[in-house]
Amino acid sequence: MKGKDTGRLIAETGVKPKKSKGQNFLTDDRVAERQVDCAGISESDRVLEVGPGLGILTSRLSSRSGDVTCIELDASLADHVAATFPSVRLIRGDAVKVPFPRFDVFVSNLPYSVSTPIIFKLLEHDFRKAIVMVQKEFAERMVAETGSRDYSRLTVNLFYKADCRILETVPASRFKPKPKVDSAIVEIVPRPAPFEVLDEKTFLKVTEITFNHRRKKISTSLRAAGMIPPGVAEGDIPFLNERIETLTPHEIAALANSIFRLWHVEDSIVADEEAPPQ
Repeated sequence: MKGKDTGRLIAETGVKPKKSKGQNFLTDDRVAERQVDCAGISESDRVLEVGPGLGILTSRLSSRSGDVTCIELDASLADHVAATFPSVRLIRGDAVKVPFPRFDVFVSNLPYSVSTPIIFKLLEHDFRKAIVMVQKEFAERMVAETGSRDYSRLTVNLFYKADCRILETVPASRFKPKPKVDSAIVEIVPRPAPFEVLDEKTFLKVTEITFNHRRKKISTSLRAAGMIPPGVAEGDIPFLNERIETLTPHEIAALANSIFRLWHVEDSIVADEEAPPQ
């Protein structure tokens, strides 16, 4: 598929791009080629694409790999993909809800409305590389510096799981219909965490709670959520008097590890007290 075919395909399929779903179709073939080139796909790679739309990426992905899966919610677009790319496995449904198949490479122009849940879901899987197109402002949150306006739970979770970098900005003029903002292509490469995490569940929960109340002191939000054991003094846990946006991911891990240790000690004490005398 060529980007110049977008207008014709919109007319033929009867698709009416929905702003509420962030449906803006890429029309620049050169951008699509660069996206797929950056993914470094081999013939044996299992490739997953979310929201294939009219297929500007799908056509290129299926020419590189014999194992491509697309997930599409819109019935008209799904019909178009099924008819145009018979070798591609199509999953009809909401990519936020349906289970992802196993994949090695993830390439997608993510619908704006589901960028956050899809990225969080992506991080739960084992893969080699992801190349995603998202809103430029969202991309800046993905790679934000500690203490900046864009620094967020998303930033910390990504840094915990992967190296992430913006490859290029894509002007709004490269889409039809034209969105109000520019987009960016982002590369995500999984790697081991660059800091110690004693319990992933505790780390992710601490990150979620504190960023949901980023203007409050860490002690206030964590105590309200019951994350700090009763009777524990603030001096027993680091950074409680800080705000979460001032902490690096390494420091957030240290905070979470301290909380996990305290709960572990509390559990050990309770177990000892309930144990029968010898």
